[in-house]
Amino acid sequence: MQHAGYTGKMQPDKDILACLQFLYGEQPGRATWERLAPKLDKPLRAAVTPLTERDNLLITYGDHVTGPGQLPLQTLSEFLDQHTADIITGVHLLPHFPYSSDDGFSVIDYRQVNPALGTWSDVQRLGANRRLMLDAVINHISAQSAWFQAYRRGEPPYTGYFIEADPRADLSQVVRPRTSPVLTPVGNRHVWTTFSADQIDLNYRNPDVLLEMLDILLFYVANGAQFLRLDAIAYLWKEIGTSCIHLPQTHRIVQLIRAVLALVAPGVMLITETNVPHRDNISYFGDGTNEAHLVYNFPLPPLTLHALRTGNAAALSRWAAGLPDVTFFNFLASHDGIGLTPARGILTDSEIEALWRGQLVSHGSAGPYELNANYLDAIGGTADAFLCAQAIMLALRGLPGIYFHSLFGSRGWPEGVKQTGRYRTINRQKFTRAELERELADPGAERSRIFEGYRALLRRRAASPAFHPCAPQEVLDCGDAVFALRRTSLDGRQSVVCLHNVSGERQRVQVDRREVLLQAYEALWLTN
Repeated sequence: MQHAGYTGKMQPDKDILACLQFLYGEQPGRATWERLAPKLDKPLRAAVTPLTERDNLLITYGDHVTGPGQLPLQTLSEFLDQHTADIITGVHLLPHFPYSSDDGFSVIDYRQVNPALGTWSDVQRLGANRRLMLDAVINHISAQSAWFQAYRRGEPPYTGYFIEADPRADLSQVVRPRTSPVLTPVGNRHVWTTFSADQIDLNYRNPDVLLEMLDILLFYVANGAQFLRLDAIAYLWKEIGTSCIHLPQTHRIVQLIRAVLALVAPGVMLITETNVPHRDNISYFGDGTNEAHLVYNFPLPPLTLHALRTGNAAALSRWAAGLPDVTFFNFLASHDGIGLTPARGILTDSEIEALWRGQLVSHGSAGPYELNANYLDAIGGTADAFLCAQAIMLALRGLPGIYFHSLFGSRGWPEGVKQTGRYRTINRQKFTRAELERELADPGAERSRIFEGYRALLRRRAASPAFHPCAPQEVLDCGDAVFALRRTSLDGRQSVVCLHNVSGERQRVQVDRREVLLQAYEALWLTN
């Protein structure tokens, strides 16, 4: 049978069975399919409408803006309704679950909303008039979770939910974005902890774990999710003696999730979050039809930063010209830092070092991992340069992801770093609604000027079918100081030439038999 919205090469039920047998063997795989199949016998929701040039996602914590007498998710909904209804079409709600650390990414209970934020009704309201992306933090769970506490007490089935390993095992090949120990002692046992001692990795060798997590993902879809962000998905499957990253089993699980969604929620999209070198990152597209619908475009933030810092877009242009014919989730800033690893092999080691030298920087097992800075500060602190960078991101093929602090012109929060001792806090400041609206109402305030500039860019993008997320692009040669590309609508009737002067000097360029004068850091989109 065929299922609407599925674009794989086989029927999704056969794909699911094939994945399960690859993971667990022929008979255990079939037995797992027989347990899963009854959950997939009817749709969870109507098919999701396709993306258009109007679409984007605002990346935000549930309590980025708060007000008196309301739960934060309610305040956030009202604030976005008032200030962004004409420009923002979707929200990526960062983890909104009860948690014990890492600002939400150490989940205590996957099925509950943090009562300090609101309820599932509030989450559904946030997504009622917008596309909604929810986080699937499925690599690990909090040490304070009921699951892990039951494991510690020796209670089935949770005794098989976590990965035990001998501390004498050779784990030297394991690649991680942290320098903390791979294994954490629990009594006389040691469990796998990729990210921290409070974030205990789940054991996907156990089919019970996979079925549990699939049930949770479908629960998110039933509560309004049109996108599922697979957090830290690259580390999902572990094999001692390997790097434990990007393993074939991990890719098969992504394929399985996509096939499951095709059966019960046509149009719901997977976005993979893999802060890794470019070649590994794009591997999560699979064959273009069977893994992630969109992949985080991790090289874009450091390459754009390099272009604006140096006034030279040559590296950015070369990289963009070689991108495969796929649709990325484009972003420049997020709740995390600016990844350095994705630029390796594109920028030289000295160029990468120039991005982070003298700045706050987090380290992983392979060295400097991410620059911790607000993007406005990292770019040099000028609104024109910052908006030029945002215009580059918005012009590229793909779905734009806009961090709350970027849209509203925030700067870094060093006081927060002092309070928490964590570098990532630099870009995670929270506001009261009154203080944020006071600055937005002042036309002379930097925050207001950036917000209005961003609003103009988003309106311009939404007005042209050439900016459809899947519409083709061509990188143009207009000199090293200008990042230039042509976007053409899917029907070929309209094209837009996008010129971005990354330098602090005027640039005169020739394009399509026209001579154009660009002011310093000016972004100019010309419709043909």
